[in-house]
Formats: sequence, structure tokens, C-alpha cells
Amino acid sequence: MTYIARVAIPRPIRRQFDYLVPQGLSVHPGQRVQVPFGRQQITGLVTALHQQAPEGFALKTITRALDPDPALPGETLSLLSWAAAYYQHPIGECLFTALPPALRHGKPAQLKEAIHWQPVAPLPDTTILGRAKKQQELLNWLTSQVVAVDQQTILRQGFSRAQLLSLQQKGLITTTEAPSHHTPHKALTPLPALTPAQQQALAALAPERDKYSCHLLYGITGSGKTEVYLHYLKQHLADDKQAMVLVPEINLTPQTVARFQRYFGSRILVWHSALNDSERLAAWLKLRQGEPIILIGTRSAVMMPFTRLGAIIVDEEHDSSYKQGEGFRYSGRDLAVYRGHLQQCPVILGSATPSLESLHNCQQGKYQLVKLEQRAQGASPPTIKLLDIRSRPLEGGLSRPALSAIEQCLNRGEQALVFVNRRGFAPVMMCFDCGHIEECPRCDARLTYHRRDHALRCHHCEYQAPLPPNCPSCKSENFKPVGQGTERTEDTLRQQFPNHPIIRVDRDTTRHKNSMDKLVAQVRAGEPCVLVGTQMLTKGHDFPAVTLVVAVNADGGLFSVDFRAPEQLIQTLVQVSGRAGRAKRPGEVIIQTCHSEHPLLQQLCTGHYLEAAEKLLVERSASQLPPYRAMAILRAEAARMEDSIAFLDQARTSMNHTGLTLWGPLPALIARRADRFRAQLIITGDHKSALQRALQSLCNSLDMQKLPNSLKWQVDMDPTETG
Repeated sequence: MTYIARVAIPRPIRRQFDYLVPQGLSVHPGQRVQVPFGRQQITGLVTALHQQAPEGFALKTITRALDPDPALPGETLSLLSWAAAYYQHPIGECLFTALPPALRHGKPAQLKEAIHWQPVAPLPDTTILGRAKKQQELLNWLTSQVVAVDQQTILRQGFSRAQLLSLQQKGLITTTEAPSHHTPHKALTPLPALTPAQQQALAALAPERDKYSCHLLYGITGSGKTEVYLHYLKQHLADDKQAMVLVPEINLTPQTVARFQRYFGSRILVWHSALNDSERLAAWLKLRQGEPIILIGTRSAVMMPFTRLGAIIVDEEHDSSYKQGEGFRYSGRDLAVYRGHLQQCPVILGSATPSLESLHNCQQGKYQLVKLEQRAQGASPPTIKLLDIRSRPLEGGLSRPALSAIEQCLNRGEQALVFVNRRGFAPVMMCFDCGHIEECPRCDARLTYHRRDHALRCHHCEYQAPLPPNCPSCKSENFKPVGQGTERTEDTLRQQFPNHPIIRVDRDTTRHKNSMDKLVAQVRAGEPCVLVGTQMLTKGHDFPAVTLVVAVNADGGLFSVDFRAPEQLIQTLVQVSGRAGRAKRPGEVIIQTCHSEHPLLQQLCTGHYLEAAEKLLVERSASQLPPYRAMAILRAEAARMEDSIAFLDQARTSMNHTGLTLWGPLPALIARRADRFRAQLIITGDHKSALQRALQSLCNSLDMQKLPNSLKWQVDMDPTETG
């Protein structure tokens, strides 16, 4: 009997290709195969098998199977096939996104045997270490592990190969090719006791066995949501099951991993974009083989090949980092919920500032809302004050009352956090004689001045140029920075408080490996200091000694053209406010603003996020915007704006938009980026199904057209930004 295999290939085309399965070769959906494609031999993925060959076609034959078993389990294949259709993206690119780089390139799905290290048993007298402090730390860490540890993991902990070899020469540790178990120096740490409020939340999250459910855990900042997650997994995750814990940022991963490893040991596995190819393959293989892993990762972890998934947790579910911004524009949070449906397992979405979409789903009965509204360890929510800075002189963006509050905080031996949502020294360089402003030559954006590098940078295309000594237009020396960035605020704080550390946390100071861990460790030491940073400081960090938070400029999202800006503003301010007073000392938050009478900011001072969110939902409903209407954006970019607009005009004309509302085409908010001109067509509808049908028909039609090579287009379903 002759079988036909439908194969997806890693190319930006929506169609799949049929190949003959040669006699004697057994292939299955999800399996990697090598197939002829044009003049090449490439790696493809089988998505389906059938017996009826299409008429009038001479099919090519599969060259060989690359694995004996499917690379993608059935549930993962179904998830990605659904995602390709929902997000209107070529299925081959979606499927190959879920594979480690080695497997995308046709390499074997296996690892070289890694060297593992473990203490010798019984352990000899360790006094021979003398003053070798780092070797003693390494030996203690290895002794505390339940299994032998591979060398790469040890090096990531900050130890060196030289220290390993020294301990081996002294007869204290030995190598093994397999991670064999050994008797740990100490048992895993018992879970921390829960407060009555946490116990109540945990009871409300209890799942039905082997059934899908989705709970939205609304827990105010400092309420101990992570402790609830830990107890939930301990109580409800079977020993032979897998779990997935999503976090929005790589910088949060080490902190979360350390907490989970304390209670689950070697069962914890990590997944994020900073892993090298062999680390990714190792993690992927463990999950594919069904090991009872608890995977902690960023958004792409949702596509991993889980075979025994028993629980899904999405922390900080509101965070926009869960939405992929380029290419395959999927939402990690939404795919996690759909994966729970597919694999009939419970899903928990956690946040102190839940997204309006998730709150709307609770109102519709799709999710169950669980509230955790008391801070752990007896801490009280911080007091929030609006500080009107109209007519006030500012130093590095800080008013005199804010500087006085920081001084008092430091004098009490406490820590302060200053939130500035712009990195660099100043967002604008302007001539005060002729009015010239330095702009990016490749983008419709102004260049940001970075004083540390004495350079001007574009934060959109990474263009960089040295700072000119005089105005490029009139040669005046009155060419100065305008506005505040983290560098400028840092300099002001150093001048004001020369006897205290000023710790800047932004993308520039955390570029290098382990740099974020070192900065966080310095803060958690508890000595009086001032942190100054961007949104990186607002996400999930626990700084017990921080009692004061100052938000330098809270007005950015109040009058934006993006309808989501007010929601994102209130979420950011609540999150950054939550860094204050998380221990027993009370917290205070000062929000500098020129619009202290604005109702959204006034609502923030009450500390009731859900009430503010409810008002925003009423506004969205009245405006017929998401989550009350489905939305997609057809984006186009080309070498000329005329080409982008003409393409979108043609798409609009050809689209069946019965029951849909179309806005545009219009230039994007930043119309030119990296010398590419961008425009967009916004499409909304009452029902996602009708919108999806129209988009699918449009995409199929566009795929059949011969378009200029310089023109690129893509669909953004459920966009998180409309600019």
C-alpha cells in the first residue's frame, strides 16, 4: 500500500507539500524527514499521512527519516498547527520554531555524553582544603545536589573548571558519564508555611483530576503568589508528571529557578534564548523523553514537546513580553491556555495587575478569578502620593521633595528605588540657538544621548554615531541634552548622595552574563542604596529593604494614540509601587506628575487595581475595542511608503469585510524604521471566527500574487500595540 506524507518545510509559505513514502519506510506525523526540494535536500516535518494521491502530479519521494520516532508529540503538533492557522503564519516556520537549532538543521536528536561531577562516597576529611574558600563552596554545592551535575551547569553557577580539577586531585570529587544519584548532604528545603490568605487561595485553585481549568490568580504585589505556586505543584503535581512555569523576562529566570530548585531540586529545568545549542537540545530531549520535569522558561517554552503535562503556570500574565514582536507573532500566555485545553490540564494565570483580556474572560465565565489581597509576612501595602511637579524646578528629573524623601530614606538605613522609563542620558539633543534636534538618519525617531559612551543611539534600529561637539546645523556650542534618562538621573543621585551606592539597572548595565544577578545580589545585601532603572525593576523582584519608590514621570501613557497605553501605564505604576515596603517596614510611593487631577492616577492612589481596570473595561466597551471586539493588523513595509500604502489599499479592496470594520491604511507611528517604510491596516470584528475566515482568505490570495521582493507583509492577530 502506497502512502502519501504531507510535509511542512521551514520556508515563509503557507502551503505544505506531498511526498511519496518509499516502501519499507515507516513515518508518522511529527517526524523529521529529509526531502528533495528544488535542487536541495532539506529537513521537513510530516504533518499528516493519507493514501489518495492528488491527480495530475508526479510526487517526489521522501529521501529518509531522520528519527525513528516523531520529534513533535501529537499534542505539540496540534498546538502549533492551530497556532499557525490562528496567527496566520506559515506552518513550516511555526513547527520549526519549536525545534532546537540542531534539529532544525537535520542533526541527530541525541547528545554527546556529558561529564558529570559528584562527591566521592564516603567523603574524606575536607580540612585539606585549608583556605580554598571557592573550592569549599563548590564542594558544599555539589554535596547538596541530589544527582551528579553536568559540567556546564556547574560553570553557570559561577564555579570554574580549575576548581573542579583541584577538588578531583585532592580526591574529594569524581566524574561519571551519567547523572547517577548520590546521597545529598541535606534534604530539600521544606516549603515555607502559608498565611491564611494564601491557604484560602490555594484551596480555590485546586484542580479537578485530569481536567482543564483556568484560574486567574489576582495577588497584590508582595502577597506571595510564588509561594502559592510552589505549594500548588507540591500538592497537585504527580511525581511522574511534567509542569510548565512561564516568566516574561530572561532576567527573572535565575531568580525564579533558584527559588524552585530550593524545593524541587534537580526536577527543575530552564528554557530561554540565552541557552547555547547543546543546552537547548538537552532540555528538549528530557521533556520529549517524558522525564518528570518542571520547566521554567520564557514564552517559547510553551512550544516544548511535553508528553506528560500536568500543570501550567503563567506568572505576570499581563506582561507584553509574552507576545512575540516579529515573525511568528504568537502570545505565549494565550498558547499556554490553549495547550491546557489540548492536554486537559489546569492553567494558572498570576498577576498583581491582570490584563483586561483576562479580567474580561473572568466576567464571561471562561476563567475563575481567585483573589489574594493581603501581603505576606504582615507587610502593609505602601502609601501612594501624587506629587504635582508643575512649576517645580527639577534636578535630573527629580523634584526637591522627592530628593528629600530619598535622603530621609537613606538616613534611616533603608533603600530607595527611582523609576525612569528611558535609558541613556537624555532622549533628545537640541540646539538652543537654532532649534536643531538630532534625528536618526534611518528612522523617524530622535537619537538618544548615552553619556557613558559619548554617543548618540537609535533605540529602534541600533544606529550609533559619536556626539558632535557643536550643533551640526549652525555650529553653536549651545547644543545640549534635553529630558531625563537613567544615566542622567543616576548622575544627579551620585551628586546628591556621594556616600551611598547608586545602582543603575537597565538594558545597558545588564548586557553581560550574570550582570543582573550581581546587581540584584548587591541590593539584597540590604545596605542603604538607591536603585535607578527602567521597567526591568518592576517585574517580580523582591527587595526587602526598599521602602521608598519614586516614579519620575508618570504621564507618558495618559495621552498616547495607542488605546492600550492607559492600561500599560497603570500596570507599570502598580508594579513599581509594589517594590516598596515588602518586609515589615512600611513603604511609600511618590509619583511625579503634571496631571495629578487625572482620574486614572487618582484611582491608583486608592491601591485598588481591579476598580481602575473595571473603569478601563467600561471605556473599551463603549469604544468597541478589544477585548470586546477582535482585532488584527495587516502590516506592510517597503523601500517606499507609496508601495506599502498601495499594497494595503489593494488588500483592503480584495478583502471580504462583511461584518468587519477597517481602519486605514495609515503610516505606522514610526513610519520609517531602518530605512523601511511601514504602514498598517487595522481590522476589527465582533467575532473572531469571522475575522479569521476573512484573514485566511486574504492571506491565501496574497500568497498567489507576485509581489516586489522589497515588500514584506504579515498579519498581527491580537496586537498588543497599534503603532
